[in-house]
Amino acid sequence: MVNARPTVERRQLGLTLKRCRERAGLSQLDAGQHVGLDDSRISKVEDGFATLSADKLELLIDFYQVTTDERETIVALGAESRKRAPRHSYTDVLPGSFQRFADLEADAVKIHSYESGVVPGLLQSPGYINAVFETAESVWWQPSEPIREQRTAFRHQRQQNTLESKKSKQLHFIIGEAALTEIAGSPDVMVEQCEHLLSIIDSRTDTTIQLLPFSVPDNPARGGGLTVLEFGLAVPRVGFASVVHGPSTYYDEGERTGVMIRTFQRLGEIALSPEDTHTAINRKREEF
Repeated sequence: MVNARPTVERRQLGLTLKRCRERAGLSQLDAGQHVGLDDSRISKVEDGFATLSADKLELLIDFYQVTTDERETIVALGAESRKRAPRHSYTDVLPGSFQRFADLEADAVKIHSYESGVVPGLLQSPGYINAVFETAESVWWQPSEPIREQRTAFRHQRQQNTLESKKSKQLHFIIGEAALTEIAGSPDVMVEQCEHLLSIIDSRTDTTIQLLPFSVPDNPARGGGLTVLEFGLAVPRVGFASVVHGPSTYYDEGERTGVMIRTFQRLGEIALSPEDTHTAINRKREEF
């Protein structure tokens, strides 16, 4: 199927295949020649504007030497990408969902992110990351140093791929005051986190950070979290609703993502200005 609407599933499949191809050190021309397609078709698949038949997809992942677990996930994504039935949301229940979210995040040209009670992952300092994962042990998974190291490395890689991307990006974060009031790890960790945020504000012209105080009335997203990713005019934006536990849910239908954008814009109107946010974070740092 060519010139398909680039839904979430097609975007995820395309970016996953691109990551596998680059990991194998192959070009789009190499991939196309192997499966009997031209490189422009491979480019459309990776951008989410085309899909592959089941047999072509199998040939491609064989060529990329994809491992068993990842192979099953790609085949399942391929089946989802070929569906034509309209839907308002997509729930990603396949293994490796965090990696696919990170792929979308790294590919976006604009990111709008709101979290009410935790510092967004892209803005977390090293100590804060460790504290969050230490807290999760014995609750979300059994204590395991290898698992914690793997998750920590992935969080750092996610930050690097997005914040140090060669692609021009505009990043806008709104953080609920609870994220900088409730202690993660220790007061020293919170001092480090505050200083990390201040450094980002001072050094990155492409990044806006706003703090949303407890005292602000009429918060339309109280207790929740959302992320909207934009990829340019040709590709529909993707909305992501974060939850404490459960599978990832995405939205790419214009009306749904429009509501999420309006919500984020309203949060930006009632949050502190970037200048006042800098002052407030510095005050929090001194309190810790």
